[in-house]
Amino acid sequence: MSSPQNVGHAERLQTAARAKAALLAKFKPKATVTDPQFEDRAALRAAELAAVRKERSAARALVRAGNIGRQEALVEEALAAKRGARKERKALTNAEAKAKRDARYAARKARA
Repeated sequence: MSSPQNVGHAERLQTAARAKAALLAKFKPKATVTDPQFEDRAALRAAELAAVRKERSAARALVRAGNIGRQEALVEEALAAKRGARKERKALTNAEAKAKRDARYAARKARA
């Protein structure tokens, strides 16, 4: 099939070279833009970090100073809740075991 355009071999080579150059241009590194406020942001981040650290150290100091008894009470409360949950689970397990025993006993009586 003949082409409607009268394109020669040299023109096809040029077109291929241009296409290849365009593909390679995509991979060339582009000039980077540096942020003019880069140092300012670093200083802001450092100030925020210092404020957070100061808050945390103050909180730790409060815990050490006066709330140690409160922490112990919270730990005891948590342990009591855990023990209560365990007792409930054991009671349910014992009740289920008793129900199974009773069912087996009733089945045995029914067969006899």
